[in-house]
Amino acid sequence: MQVETKVKNKGQARLFESEYLEILTKTHPLIIWGMYLPLIVWSLFYANSHYGYAWSTVLLTFVGAIFFWSFAEYVLHRFVFHMVSESKAIQRLTYLLHGNHHEYPRDRQRLFMPPVPSLILAAVLFALHYIFLRNATFMFFPGFILGYLIYGTMHYAIHAFNPPFKWMKPLWRNHHLHHYKDHDRGFGVSSSIWDHIFGTFFVGVEEDKEKAQELMFEKKAK
Repeated sequence: MQVETKVKNKGQARLFESEYLEILTKTHPLIIWGMYLPLIVWSLFYANSHYGYAWSTVLLTFVGAIFFWSFAEYVLHRFVFHMVSESKAIQRLTYLLHGNHHEYPRDRQRLFMPPVPSLILAAVLFALHYIFLRNATFMFFPGFILGYLIYGTMHYAIHAFNPPFKWMKPLWRNHHLHHYKDHDRGFGVSSSIWDHIFGTFFVGVEEDKEKAQELMFEKKAK
């Protein structure tokens, strides 16, 4: 379904009336990396030293979890962030999670989930992983989190820079077209593999460079 999105090139959405809550909706990528990178490293060493998993098992599970994140990313983006509902509560939720980004794509402070809700959600996800994976969670969960960090960083880069390598252009194009051409396609951000598998990759669609530029962060004057 083709959609028309009114892109606002300046400012950012106001999500809460409370100034305190509003502050908690913003963050910088380095803050999130600083929160989780030590936890990732500690968890992998803990799996090896405390539970006795061989490093080959630790690394294989870790890499597998990164790949699993790419699937979770696709599912969340397609079926949660773009959920269609008559419910005002669900509409409000999807706007908080993702709709504000489509309205204000140049808002660089809301490309990562901010620290407080991020830590709460991470704790819930860890508990869910532990129910099913038990001790293996200490190998799987850090890979899942690193996958999220890669996703957030790629998302930031797509809105901040031109693709650094020619082979990355289709990924940039896929996300740009998702914004201004069709919200029902192009759900992959860190990887387009699942768009190819499920038939939601943009095929044979030329990118409008002017519209793509509207999605990029404003460059500060030197």
